[in-house]
Amino acid sequence: MEESGNNSGMIKPKHDIAHIKQTIADSFQKQVNVTVNLGRNKVVKFCGELSGVYPALFTVRPNDKNFLGKTSYSYAEVLCGSVKVKPIDQAK
Repeated sequence: MEESGNNSGMIKPKHDIAHIKQTIADSFQKQVNVTVNLGRNKVVKFCGELSGVYPALFTVRPNDKNFLGKTSYSYAEVLCGSVKVKPIDQAK
């Protein structure tokens, strides 16, 4: 009989919060593509500059001139897959 506290049958996440924080920190002040899943088949995509990296969240300033301000996301949203951040290659 197996122990009730054994998690060997659970799905292991690909990354942990520390890895996600490091990946985001590596893209600080660089251009990124952001994809946000808002649910019910609503997806928002935009490009912007990763303008702030903090212990609990990070901020992105969109390149859209009509948008004044920043958007903020938590690292948990990236871990869960509701927010995806991908650096834009500047070498093109």
